This record gives sequence, structure tokens and C-alpha cells, in this order.
Amino acid sequence: MKKIDLHTHTVSTISDHQFTFDLEKLLQYVSFAQIDAIGITNHNLFDIDQYRTIADNLTALVIPGIEINVESGHLLVLADPSDVVDFDSRCLKVASALSAPSSFLQLHKFKEIFPDLSRYLIIPHYEKKPVVPAEIIESLGDAITAGEVASPKKFEYCKKNQDNLVPVYFTDIRFSTTLDSFPIRQTYVNIGDVTFGAIKYALSDKNKVYLTPQGHGYFQANNQGLILSTGLNVIIGERSSGKTHTLNQLQSNFDRVKYIKQFSLVERSDPEDSERFNSVLRHKQSLFVQDFLKEFKFCVDDVSAIDLETEERNLEQYLAALLQHAKEHEKADAYSKACLFSETEFPVSSLESLNKVINSAVILAENEEFRSIIEKHISLSVLVPMIIELIEHYIAEKEVGLKQVWVNDVITSIKTELQRKTAAIPIPQIDFFEFALNRERIKKFLEVTSYLQQEKQIYTQDIQNFKIVAQTKQFTGAQELKNLSGKQIAFSSAFQSYSEPYVYLKQLRLIEGLPASEYYKFFAAIEYKILNKFGSDVSGGERSEFRLLQEISDAQQFDMLLIDEPESSFDNIFLHSEVNQLIKDISKSMPVVIVTHNSTVGASIKPDYLLHTKRVIKAGQASYVVYSGHPSDKFLKSIDGSTQENHHILLNCLEAGQTAYTERGNAYETLKN
Repeated sequence: MKKIDLHTHTVSTISDHQFTFDLEKLLQYVSFAQIDAIGITNHNLFDIDQYRTIADNLTALVIPGIEINVESGHLLVLADPSDVVDFDSRCLKVASALSAPSSFLQLHKFKEIFPDLSRYLIIPHYEKKPVVPAEIIESLGDAITAGEVASPKKFEYCKKNQDNLVPVYFTDIRFSTTLDSFPIRQTYVNIGDVTFGAIKYALSDKNKVYLTPQGHGYFQANNQGLILSTGLNVIIGERSSGKTHTLNQLQSNFDRVKYIKQFSLVERSDPEDSERFNSVLRHKQSLFVQDFLKEFKFCVDDVSAIDLETEERNLEQYLAALLQHAKEHEKADAYSKACLFSETEFPVSSLESLNKVINSAVILAENEEFRSIIEKHISLSVLVPMIIELIEHYIAEKEVGLKQVWVNDVITSIKTELQRKTAAIPIPQIDFFEFALNRERIKKFLEVTSYLQQEKQIYTQDIQNFKIVAQTKQFTGAQELKNLSGKQIAFSSAFQSYSEPYVYLKQLRLIEGLPASEYYKFFAAIEYKILNKFGSDVSGGERSEFRLLQEISDAQQFDMLLIDEPESSFDNIFLHSEVNQLIKDISKSMPVVIVTHNSTVGASIKPDYLLHTKRVIKAGQASYVVYSGHPSDKFLKSIDGSTQENHHILLNCLEAGQTAYTERGNAYETLKN
């Protein structure tokens, strides 16, 4: 196994934060981390003189490279050291094309600069931001076999999924004068001789890349050589032996870590615990309501702009003016007889719908991810001409619309002058179509609101023996509205019209201090609650149990889960029946590390990897030693090669020793018999 890091920085560029390069730090890193091959990949430039200086000072293979802003992502391009002069000349073209911090190279320009992609090792940001778009990766074809990821979780995910690129995990380190520790993000490749060609070949095969020398299923946890399983790890040890210290170290070494600390979920005083639980519940309810009612919000916002009373008055004024105009037709003067005096303006059509059709067609034409499915039903040879015709139609309609606006302005100006010179009453303009459409909008609004206010269950989610339930119903009083607003606002006057949604909406508009963006929240009450397995509200102890299960479930959003002594807060039956299986399930997709001194968690959960921490005193200084291995190993080993008997460790840490274990066993047998 050879250890490589092909993503490092030695120059502070306009696309990077400011730092001063320190060659000594680079040399220390390569020596300390035992790197066999390192890539120098600065942002959008390559410094050949600096590269040669670095290569002259290292025995490890130094590979020339560059990190290029291509489209909206970052792309590593590395070359054979024997080809460095030609590579330098091409990188100069990249640097001249990307002179601004936020500038990106278009794909066609990238291909112009590097026409023969087979000569290079090209690695996109894959499961790492800023991600190179999938269509760019696909368009580069066989030139890309490997992709850079941001965590061991994503590395394992890509290895297991046959459709993903070969994952690589690199430091992205800046060798700055202020660098005080070295990252532990490197990739091991199964090769013999360390050459550019051998590395490139290895990065085309998922069976040749690993996170540790031990092979698949492990990753490096710290700079001292500690190895962890990418599955479930259990840490045991005596009090103050370094268990929590190890968790804290893991939290600082990795990003996107979910850390459930000891006693963080234990119930305190009932009022305090209840309020903390309800606070979290209110937050989750608010997010749920916002998501559930987002379409209704559009409906409310649309109807809120309609003023029926004003429209009715306008209609009455129109009819009155029309009748008056008819009565006085014989008395009309030259000004009121002019055609333009009573001319109506052109109704200017909105092109919003046509614009949406064009955008949708363009999305279909440009999408690469689902290209094969799209092509089965509609080919590019059909899509492209259709888009062109739609755009031409849009341009023609836009031109007509602009002409209509110009003519309307002229008509309005002339009508104003004519009306100034006559006593005849002008006929006001009214949009009958909009008038009728607004009534249909209100009708639909009333139907939607009526359905929304019906008492019904709209969401359920089971989490072990708990259930999250959400249901809609009508508000029962103004106080509920006030509580929902969280403000000192009076809703009593508005609530009198609650049974008439449109009138009620008008009353909400009159409430000072109530933002228009929040009107939609006050039409239907949404209850969001947690029930136990009996369908009742959760008790104090159950609140803590639910929070633990929720915290563990939420860990799916992270890249690593750490749990410190869950038995400090929960009983063994709950841990065994509810928690263990959930943790096992999560450990199938991400590294999980649990600290425990309880056999229900430590042994019954059947971990993939076992660690034992021990506090030692040397020369008056305390330090921590970690022994590790598989649960089935007879001996656990430390980094320096010393061993501890696994059987002895388990009995002492989980069962309080052999004597206590035997005595309890005898007592249980006595009771049984």
C-alpha cells in the first residue's frame, strides 16, 4: 500500500485566502504522514520553479498539478513529472484566462488548453464542494475515473455504489507558516512502484483505493495512527481513561460530526425539561407548517391583492358613465364625438406562461443526468427546433406588446386632452376579464380554505415506539392566533369573521404589525405532537428517550456520529430494544463511535471494532493509550505494538470484573431455579 495526497497548495492565489508558503512545513508533513506521492495543485496556476525546488527536496514522488475553476466546480489536473515543461505552458494559458477571483473556465476552453486528456490524471470535486456538475464529468468521458470526496462516509458510499467514480480523499492543505497540525485526509493505493502511471491506473479501480493500510472498511482517525471502522465502533475503559478525550479529538479532526454528549439528554426538573422539549417541538412544528402551507401561501398572497369592493365601485361607475354617455349622446360636442374620446386601450398580454414553457424546454435540452430517458420520448433534434420557434414567437409577441404599450400611452394622452376640452362624462375603462377572473380566484380560495380547515391527519412518522403526528383543524379563538403570532397583537376583531375566509383575510390586512407574508398561517391550526406507543402524550422520561432517538435519526445528515455513554441517561431495556438497532442501521452508512461502560451497549450491540482507552503516567505526565481490534480478537493492540487481553478488558469494563460477573450469574440462576 502506498499513501498519496494529490491535493495541496503552496501558493496563495487570488482564488485562495492569504497565506505565506513554508517549505519546511511541507517537508515535515511528508515525513510525519509518510506520504509516498504528493500533488502540488494551486488554484488556477502552476509555478514550475517552485515545483522543481519542492521535488529536489523530497524523496517522495512530486506530481505537477493545478486546481482549475471549470464551469461552477473545481477540477484537479495532474501531469506526469516527465511532462512538466509542456504542462507548465498549458497552465500559463489557464492563469491568463482566469484573472478574477470568481472567474470560471468554460468547458470548451478547457478542452482547447488540454486537447489530449488521456495524458493527465483529472480529478473533479465530486462529493465535495464546489462540485463539478455531473454533465461536465460525463462530457469528459473516460478521462475521469476518480472523484474527490469530503469524508470517510462519502468515500465508503462511493466505493459501494457501482455507478459512482473511484473515491479519493485528500487534505486540500495550505503549507502556511502558521500551520500547526496536519490533516488526516489521505488515500492508500494498492501499487508497487510509485509512478504517475501506476497511480493513474490504481485510481481507475475501486478495489485499489483505501483509507488505511488495513484495506476496506477502515479509516485513519488521528495523526497518531489510530484506526477506526467505517461502521460501528465501541470505546470502553475505566473512568478518566481517555474515552471522552478520544471523542473530542474525533470531533476536532473531522467536519460534519454529530456529537451526542453525556447527560445532554437526561431529564432535569420536570418544568425545565418540559419547556426544553416543547421549545424543540415548536421549532419543528414551525418548519413543518411552513413547508406544508407553502402552496397555500401563494394562494393567500394572490387573493390578498384583490379588492372586491373597489372593483364593484368601478363597475358601478362604468355602468353609470355608460348610461350618462348614452343620454347625452345628442348633446355631444366635437371633442366627445372624437373616436379616441371613448377608445379602450389594448389589453397587453403577459408572456409569463410562454417564458416558463421556454425555460422548461431548455432544461430538458440541457439536462445530462436523465438524458437517456428524455431521448426515449423526445430527441434533441425535435427539442432544439421547438425551442427556437418558441423564442421567435416570444420575440414577436414581445414586439407586439411593446407596440401596444406605446399606442396605449398615445391614446391615454389624447383622451386626457379631449376630456379637458369637453363637459361630456368619459367612460372609464374596465377589464371585465380580470373582474371575472378575480371572482374565480376568490371562489377557489374559499374551496381550498374550507378543505384545509377540515379536521384530519396530514402526516405521521414512526420512530421506534414513538409516533410524530400532525393534523389540521380550525382555530377556536383569538388567543390561539395571538399565541401563534408570538406578538402582542389583538385578533379578536378579525376572528369574528373567521367563518368567512375572504372577509377574514381583509380583517387580517387591517391588523397593524402583522406582516402580509404571515397571513397564510392564521387560517388553519396545525397540531404537531409526539405520541408514545399507547397513543398518549409522552411523559417526562419518554421525552428524553424520544430526543435520543431523534438525535440519532437526525445524524443521517452528518458524516460521523459520536455518542458518549448513553446509559448515563437511559435504562438497559430502552437501550437494548430501541437504541441498539437504530445505531446499527445508521452505522451501515456512516462511521459511528460510542463510548460506554455498559454491557447492553458495549457487548449486545455487536460492534465492528472495539477500542480500549487507558490512562498512563510517564515522568509525572498523564497520557492516554488506545488499544484496538475486532471484538473477536483475543488481544487488542496499541499503536506501539503493546497488547491487552480482550477477555480481561471486557469483564473489567463492562461487568465490573470476573468475580462480580460470576456472582451475578449465580444470583440469576438461583432466582431462575
